[in-house]
Amino acid sequence: MHLYLIRHAIADPRLPGAPDADRALTYEGRRRFSQVVAGLAALEVRFDRVYHSPWRRAAETAALLKPLQPGELVSTEQLAQAPSEALLSQLEGEQVALVGHEPWMSDLVATLCLGPATIGGAFLFKKGGVAWLEGQPTPGRMVMRGFLPPKTLRLMGKGRGGATL
Repeated sequence: MHLYLIRHAIADPRLPGAPDADRALTYEGRRRFSQVVAGLAALEVRFDRVYHSPWRRAAETAALLKPLQPGELVSTEQLAQAPSEALLSQLEGEQVALVGHEPWMSDLVATLCLGPATIGGAFLFKKGGVAWLEGQPTPGRMVMRGFLPPKTLRLMGKGRGGATL
């Protein structure tokens, strides 16, 4: 399996008393992540499945991946919490994307590459960043193929256009 872990794009700031799950992507977040998608397209990345957290900013980020995955997007509560066997057991496909949040995405990279007792702080995702893993999606059984900051992907996608808003 090729597994792409993606942190959601830039979202509205947290507001006191407002639910964190309701934060939407900003215009700038959409624009920049569309360029990230163009960079992934330049690398000829395509997805069999895209799973995302049900939180609004992750769902909106996943929707921007549609040019790379024409099927349905799959919302799962397991991407709005710490990594678990429940998340890993539901993954299907050879080219899979997971769209979620920090610190859980970093924790998931660390668990999959280094084993279950690791701490994910060593893998700091920028918003819109992508980690590319390969192998069996079980703790300690995946290899990191790339850790791509959003700026790198945006530069790769220049000239390919990005989605229009």
